[in-house]
Amino acid sequence: MGKFINPFTDVGFKRIFGQEINKDLLVDFLNALLEGERQVKDITFLDKEQLPVFEDDRKLIYDVYCTDENDEQFIVEMQNQSHLNFRSRTVYYLSQAIARQGERGSKWMYDLKAVYGVFFLNFPMPGTKAHKLRMDIVLSDRDTHELFSDKMRYIFIELPSFAKEEDECVNDFERWIYVLKNMDTLKRMPFRARKSVFEKLEEVVTLSSLTRAEREKYDESLKTYRDRLAEMAFAQQEGREKGRAEGLAEGMAKGRVEGAHHKQLEIARNLKQRGMASEEIAQITGLTPEVVAEL
Repeated sequence: MGKFINPFTDVGFKRIFGQEINKDLLVDFLNALLEGERQVKDITFLDKEQLPVFEDDRKLIYDVYCTDENDEQFIVEMQNQSHLNFRSRTVYYLSQAIARQGERGSKWMYDLKAVYGVFFLNFPMPGTKAHKLRMDIVLSDRDTHELFSDKMRYIFIELPSFAKEEDECVNDFERWIYVLKNMDTLKRMPFRARKSVFEKLEEVVTLSSLTRAEREKYDESLKTYRDRLAEMAFAQQEGREKGRAEGLAEGMAKGRVEGAHHKQLEIARNLKQRGMASEEIAQITGLTPEVVAEL
């Protein structure tokens, strides 16, 4: 067992970035992320569970949802696995946050506040040819690249593409990524002498600082995380073996798809046995609520 929590677990990630008492950590990370563009002075956490507007609409549950002093919104998520329609899901998340700003009545003049989606990806971005650590998506003209609107901004952080060592990190953003990616194997917290926020981070993520109740929740979250890794590895292996048996490129593609679907079903069954709501399972796995209900 390492010295620090695993930030890829649900409990670990929200302990770092989703607690009011530790909001200075999220503020510092956002400022490192947006260095040279703007500076966040303070944030207010919003209800991460967004109830449906209409009776048959879907409920949204964000990992971290907050607004800054300018009423601009930030959705911050840790994604440990890809799934069907992954990119469309992120578009839906930000679009809903935009749409919910609308006010009733004739006086509202579409005075929208910007919504930033920050997505940590613990896997390569699907559908991308050239992988890199950071992918910034904005609304701009295809030919001139002139910005059309600054109200929707997607920032994907592809963690597998970060390979720098501690002494190779040149800015606070890279230092944050190094710490997060390596946290559960670190023997000490780096960069403490450079910036006090990493001293605060060390206090928050040290396993010995957890209460008994917090440790029990974390251990359960860690088990869920490890179970998902094992299920993904099994599904990928099953898909590869089936593809090789068929002996064709088409068979390999089909095996991967079927393996991924099998993985989603198994994850959904496990989460359902643990009492998780069907709407949350659907969001995590990418399955439809109807399929989840039939499991």
